[in-house]
This record gives sequence, structure tokens and C-alpha cells, in this order.
Amino acid sequence: MPARAAALAGTVALLAPAVAEAHGIVGRQDLPIPRWLFAWGAAVVLVASFVALAVLWREPLLERPDERLVFRAPAVLDVLAGALGVAAFVLVVWAGLDGTQTATANLAPTTIYVIFWVGLPILSLLFGDVFRAINPWLAVARAARWAAGRVRGGELPEPMAYPAWLGRWPAAFGILAFAWVELVYHNRDDPSTLALLALAYAAIQLVGMSLYGIETWSRRADAFGVYFGLFSLMSGLHWHDRGLYVRRWLSGLTQLDPVPGTVGMLAVMIGTTSFDGLSQGEIWSGPDGLGQRLQRSLVDLGFTQQTALEIAFTIGLVAMVCFVGTLFYLGVRGMRTVGTGHGTVELARRFVHSLVPIALAYVVAHYFSLLAYQGQAVAYLASDPLGDGSDLFGTAGQTVDYGVITATGIWYVQVGALVIGHVAGLTLAHDRALVVYDRVRDATRSQYWMLAVMVAFTSLGLWLLSASAQ
Repeated sequence: MPARAAALAGTVALLAPAVAEAHGIVGRQDLPIPRWLFAWGAAVVLVASFVALAVLWREPLLERPDERLVFRAPAVLDVLAGALGVAAFVLVVWAGLDGTQTATANLAPTTIYVIFWVGLPILSLLFGDVFRAINPWLAVARAARWAAGRVRGGELPEPMAYPAWLGRWPAAFGILAFAWVELVYHNRDDPSTLALLALAYAAIQLVGMSLYGIETWSRRADAFGVYFGLFSLMSGLHWHDRGLYVRRWLSGLTQLDPVPGTVGMLAVMIGTTSFDGLSQGEIWSGPDGLGQRLQRSLVDLGFTQQTALEIAFTIGLVAMVCFVGTLFYLGVRGMRTVGTGHGTVELARRFVHSLVPIALAYVVAHYFSLLAYQGQAVAYLASDPLGDGSDLFGTAGQTVDYGVITATGIWYVQVGALVIGHVAGLTLAHDRALVVYDRVRDATRSQYWMLAVMVAFTSLGLWLLSASAQ
């Protein structure tokens, strides 16, 4: 068994380390040991983890979270958290519309792309679903429902039934749309444009909640609510009905309901981050890169340079999402060869939760340096949110300290996130296999394929880090 697993994983690992070796992770040459050694080291860690799981993990341990209540918050805390979220949303929109349109001097771009997009996933891992507590459109919808109930004496019409086939597809397309704005749209950092898009998104959420119910819509179709909610399932903390519960880390993911669109959501989460790394390297953006060649072809068809560039990047973005989804499905199809009675769709939905740690690992690996450096800008931007020379908190004169962490330190965080994330995914997959398959031997054999998928994602992540640092 260990020999077969090592052979399968080693074959996949061969595809990436040789390429990654030619590039510098985080763009530095003072790395502690050769890059290829870390690539191979990551594959070895996964194989060793797989063997340890097969030998020592003989019964499912994560399927029951075994939560324990440690704290119950007063109702006023919900109101205060919601009000804080609404106030922050209003401030960002106000800064975007009325403040300077210089992106680096306006609060909106840094708040949206750094604090919101990168910081909240990490907070969700550490403290549970913090976004749900401060979600501004959720707070407004709840306040509107409370006010309407008071006016109508508590009798409100029943919402429409949310279509079961729709599942999480609206959330998946919402995250894809946000990634398109961030990675493709030429006006991506214009503060007023971001503010208008934020208002439009909030309006869509309020309409959806009014039609299909606040809780149902927020847990299925609110792109950011679903996105941060998935990461929070990894946390050892769980907030429910104002109660704070503790549980085993990762165990919350075993309770994920695999409704339609869940696999698509994870493919979007991983694929969009992957394309961000790819688009910064020579293979895509070099003089003869894929993106440049595609852009020239589109220009030859009559498109302007800018439009051609956006179309080319859109194609690349969607292609990477499809590639990630295909890679996962190939592993699932391989699992069908073990045991009987398990279809591809069933297995995909039952094992999709194992992709969540990988999605977070990609976020940390690709954006940690952005958070560590640009995240400091909030200190002076909050003091002067409109960029008009104000100094509300006395911090407007602060600057970014690039010595807060070294390049080598960032590199360790990136590689560590990738390895830990994929080991966590492998652990979740093994634990679920013990439930799906009747025999431990079959459960272990089925995970040869998932091991190959995890090694492939690890190698892809290391290669993308290298490609983006060229």
C-alpha cells in the first residue's frame, strides 16, 4: 500500500517541481534551501500523512462535531455587531463616492481587496463566521423584517420556496464575478466604481432575501456569506443562536450540506486564486505568453487592445476554474473503481468538503504578503478615509513597514499554508472514506486517487507561487 501511494503521488509531483525550480518564490533569491527540495518535501509530507492516516486513523473522528457551549451572548450583541457592519459598509461606500479617486489614498480599495477579501477568511478560520455577525445587508434585512413585523402585528407573508436545483450556484457565480472585477476589469481599483458595485450587490441581496427568505438566501445565494461561511466551518469555534460552541477543528466541514453548486463554488474559489498567480507569470503575461498571444488574436479580429485584454483574461479565468473542477472530478472518477454503488456525482458531493482547506491555503499562499504589507495602510487610510488631508485618529502620517516580516518569512508562510491545507484536505477525505466504504481497506484504496489530487494541487500551488514571482 505505501509503495503504491508513493508511486502515484510521485508521478504527479514530477509534473511541477522541475518547472517551479526555475522561478523564485516571492521573488527573492535568499531562500533557505532549494525550491525543488521544498516541492519534493511537500509531496513526501502528503505521502507520509497518507500512510499515517491509513495505519492510525481506522474510524471516523470528524463526522460528529461534538460541540460544547461555552458562552451565550445577549441579544444586544447581535444588534451592535450588525450596526458595526452597516457603519463600515456606509463608510466604505461614502469614501468611494465622495473621496479622492486615487486608489492608494482612498479607503475603499484597500478595505475591499485586502481587509475584506483576504483578512476575513483568516478571521473566519480563527474565530468562526464573523462575517455573518457583521454582514451589513443581512443586518438591514433583519431590521426591516423586525420593523415590518411590528407594523403588521407579527404576520408576514411566507417567502417563495428557494429552488432546490439552484443550490449554491448564485454564490459561485457571485464569487466569479468579484474575481473578474479584481483580476480582469480595467477599472478595478476606481473607488467610485467599487462603491457603486457594492451598492448594487447589497441591493441584489436585499431583493433575494425578500423573495426567498433571509436565512435561506444568505446561506445559499449570498456569495460572500457562503464564501466566508465555508471557511468558518474549519474553525474550532461555532456561533449559533447567539451561543458560542467549541468543537474539533475541521469537524464543522463534515456537516456541510452538498447541495447543487457546492463543487462549482469550490472550483471557483480555488480556480480564481490560481489564475491570479498564473496571470502574473511569464507563461501568461510574458511577451510570448498565452495571454498576450490570445490578446493579439482578438485584436486581429477587430477588438480594441483593452477589450481584447479583458476578453483574454476572462477566458483564462474561466479556463482555470474549469481546470480545477476537472482535476477534482478525475480524482473522484478514479474513486469509483473502488467498491460498488457509488456514482461520480455522489462521490463529488460527499468529498467536496475536503477542498475547503485547499481554498484557504491558496488564499494565504497568494495574498499573505498583500495582507502583511498593504493591510497596514488601513491605519492611515481610516484616519483620512476621503484622502482630503484629514487626520481623525492621528495616524494619517503612518507608513507601511516592509520590515514587519522578511521575504524568507513570507515564503515559509506560503509554503506552510499549502502543505498544511493539503494535509487537512487529505485528512477530511480519509475520514469521510471511512464512512462511505464498508471496509477500511476499500476506504484506504479509494484515497490513492485523492492523494494524487492533493499532490497535484500542492504542486500547482508551488508552481503558481514561483510563476507569479518572476
